[in-house]
Amino acid sequence: MYQLEYLDLEENKDYEKIISKVVKQCFKTEHLEKSKLFISITLTTPENIRKINNQYRNIDKETDVLSFPMSEKQELEEKLKKQDFKYEDALGDIVISIDQVKKQAIEYEHSFERELSYMVVHGFYHLMGYDHMQDDEKAIMRQKEENVLNILEITRD
Repeated sequence: MYQLEYLDLEENKDYEKIISKVVKQCFKTEHLEKSKLFISITLTTPENIRKINNQYRNIDKETDVLSFPMSEKQELEEKLKKQDFKYEDALGDIVISIDQVKKQAIEYEHSFERELSYMVVHGFYHLMGYDHMQDDEKAIMRQKEENVLNILEITRD
Protein backbone atom coordinates (compact mmCIF):
# COMPACT_ATOMS: atom_id res chain seq x y z
CA MET A 1 0.00 0.00 0.00
CA TYR A 2 2.81 2.42 0.82
CA GLN A 3 6.50 2.65 1.49
CA LEU A 4 7.92 5.28 3.83
CA GLU A 5 11.42 6.66 3.56
CA TYR A 6 13.32 9.30 5.47
CA LEU A 7 15.75 11.59 3.67
CA ASP A 8 18.10 13.29 6.15
CA LEU A 9 15.60 12.83 8.98
CA GLU A 10 15.49 10.36 11.81
CA GLU A 11 12.73 7.77 11.82
CA ASN A 12 9.72 8.72 13.91
CA LYS A 13 7.04 6.24 15.00
CA ASP A 14 4.50 9.02 15.61
CA TYR A 15 4.81 10.16 11.99
CA GLU A 16 4.45 6.56 10.85
CA LYS A 17 1.24 6.02 12.84
CA ILE A 18 -0.34 9.13 11.35
CA ILE A 19 0.72 8.30 7.80
CA SER A 20 -0.39 4.68 8.06
CA LYS A 21 -3.94 5.48 9.17
CA VAL A 22 -4.34 8.25 6.60
CA VAL A 23 -3.06 6.18 3.67
CA LYS A 24 -5.27 3.24 4.68
CA GLN A 25 -8.31 5.53 4.80
CA CYS A 26 -7.46 7.09 1.43
CA PHE A 27 -7.25 3.63 -0.14
CA LYS A 28 -10.50 2.57 1.55
CA THR A 29 -12.36 5.73 0.54
CA GLU A 30 -11.30 5.30 -3.09
CA HIS A 31 -11.97 1.52 -3.05
CA LEU A 32 -8.35 0.67 -3.73
CA GLU A 33 -7.80 -1.81 -0.89
CA LYS A 34 -7.77 -4.79 -3.23
CA SER A 35 -5.64 -3.15 -5.87
CA LYS A 36 -1.93 -3.77 -5.84
CA LEU A 37 -1.26 -0.06 -6.09
CA PHE A 38 1.26 1.48 -3.74
CA ILE A 39 2.67 4.90 -3.02
CA SER A 40 6.09 6.00 -1.90
CA ILE A 41 6.23 8.68 0.77
CA THR A 42 9.47 10.46 1.62
CA LEU A 43 9.79 12.70 4.66
CA THR A 44 12.61 15.20 4.36
CA THR A 45 14.09 18.60 5.15
CA PRO A 46 13.33 22.00 3.59
CA GLU A 47 16.71 21.93 1.83
CA ASN A 48 16.01 18.58 0.19
CA ILE A 49 12.48 19.42 -0.89
CA ARG A 50 13.83 22.63 -2.41
CA LYS A 51 16.39 20.64 -4.43
CA ILE A 52 13.72 18.18 -5.59
CA ASN A 53 11.34 21.03 -6.48
CA ASN A 54 14.09 22.70 -8.50
CA GLN A 55 15.22 19.50 -10.19
CA TYR A 56 11.79 18.27 -11.29
CA ARG A 57 9.71 21.45 -11.51
CA ASN A 58 12.33 24.16 -12.11
CA ILE A 59 11.05 26.02 -9.05
CA ASP A 60 13.93 26.97 -6.77
CA LYS A 61 12.06 27.28 -3.48
CA GLU A 62 10.96 25.26 -0.49
CA THR A 63 7.46 23.85 -0.42
CA ASP A 64 5.40 21.67 1.89
CA VAL A 65 4.51 18.71 -0.31
CA LEU A 66 5.37 17.46 -3.79
CA SER A 67 3.48 14.76 -5.67
CA PHE A 68 4.70 12.81 -8.66
CA PRO A 69 1.93 10.68 -10.17
CA MET A 70 2.93 7.70 -12.30
CA SER A 71 -0.19 7.88 -14.50
CA GLU A 72 -2.43 10.48 -16.03
CA LYS A 73 -5.95 10.58 -14.53
CA GLN A 74 -7.62 8.89 -17.53
CA GLU A 75 -4.98 6.17 -17.68
CA LEU A 76 -5.41 5.46 -13.96
CA GLU A 77 -9.21 5.40 -14.29
CA GLU A 78 -8.90 2.76 -17.05
CA LYS A 79 -6.62 0.61 -14.87
CA LEU A 80 -9.06 0.90 -11.98
CA LYS A 81 -12.07 -0.01 -14.14
CA LYS A 82 -10.38 -3.23 -15.24
CA GLN A 83 -9.15 -4.06 -11.72
CA ASP A 84 -6.59 -6.25 -13.41
CA PHE A 85 -3.58 -5.81 -11.17
CA LYS A 86 -1.21 -8.73 -11.59
CA TYR A 87 1.73 -7.05 -9.90
CA GLU A 88 2.39 -4.10 -7.68
CA ASP A 89 1.99 -0.87 -9.56
CA ALA A 90 3.15 2.51 -8.30
CA LEU A 91 0.50 5.16 -7.93
CA GLY A 92 3.32 7.67 -7.45
CA ASP A 93 5.59 9.45 -5.02
CA ILE A 94 4.87 12.01 -2.31
CA VAL A 95 7.61 14.11 -0.71
CA ILE A 96 6.82 16.03 2.48
CA SER A 97 8.91 18.62 4.33
CA ILE A 98 8.43 17.88 8.03
CA ASP A 99 9.74 21.31 9.07
CA GLN A 100 7.17 22.96 6.82
CA VAL A 101 4.42 20.78 8.32
CA LYS A 102 5.45 21.98 11.79
CA LYS A 103 5.46 25.65 10.69
CA GLN A 104 2.09 25.40 8.97
CA ALA A 105 0.48 23.65 11.95
CA ILE A 106 1.44 26.68 14.05
CA GLU A 107 0.47 29.17 11.33
CA TYR A 108 -2.97 27.59 10.78
CA GLU A 109 -3.43 27.02 14.51
CA HIS A 110 -4.12 23.32 14.41
CA SER A 111 -2.26 20.18 15.40
CA PHE A 112 0.80 18.69 13.77
CA GLU A 113 -1.29 15.55 13.20
CA ARG A 114 -3.86 17.55 11.25
CA GLU A 115 -1.23 19.20 9.06
CA LEU A 116 0.73 16.02 8.33
CA SER A 117 -2.52 14.17 7.62
CA TYR A 118 -3.60 16.91 5.24
CA MET A 119 -0.25 16.76 3.39
CA VAL A 120 -0.65 13.00 2.92
CA VAL A 121 -4.27 13.27 1.74
CA HIS A 122 -3.43 16.21 -0.52
CA GLY A 123 -0.52 14.34 -2.07
CA PHE A 124 -2.63 11.20 -2.47
CA TYR A 125 -5.33 13.02 -4.44
CA HIS A 126 -2.71 14.58 -6.69
CA LEU A 127 -1.51 11.03 -7.40
CA MET A 128 -5.12 10.14 -8.23
CA GLY A 129 -5.12 12.88 -10.87
CA TYR A 130 -6.92 15.64 -9.00
CA ASP A 131 -5.70 19.23 -9.07
CA HIS A 132 -6.59 22.64 -7.70
CA MET A 133 -5.62 25.00 -10.52
CA GLN A 134 -9.22 25.71 -11.55
CA ASP A 135 -11.94 26.56 -9.02
CA ASP A 136 -14.18 23.64 -10.04
CA GLU A 137 -11.28 21.16 -9.75
CA LYS A 138 -10.22 22.70 -6.44
CA ALA A 139 -13.72 22.27 -5.00
CA ILE A 140 -13.76 18.57 -5.90
CA MET A 141 -10.28 17.95 -4.53
CA ARG A 142 -10.93 19.83 -1.28
CA GLN A 143 -14.19 17.93 -0.72
CA LYS A 144 -12.38 14.61 -1.14
CA GLU A 145 -9.57 15.68 1.20
CA GLU A 146 -11.96 16.89 3.91
CA ASN A 147 -14.06 13.73 3.58
CA VAL A 148 -11.07 11.51 4.44
CA LEU A 149 -10.00 13.73 7.32
CA ASN A 150 -13.56 13.89 8.69
CA ILE A 151 -13.90 10.09 8.59
CA LEU A 152 -10.70 9.90 10.66
CA GLU A 153 -11.98 12.69 12.92
CA ILE A 154 -8.90 14.77 12.26
CA THR A 155 -10.23 18.28 12.59
CA ARG A 156 -8.77 21.76 12.58
CA ASP A 157 -9.37 22.12 16.34
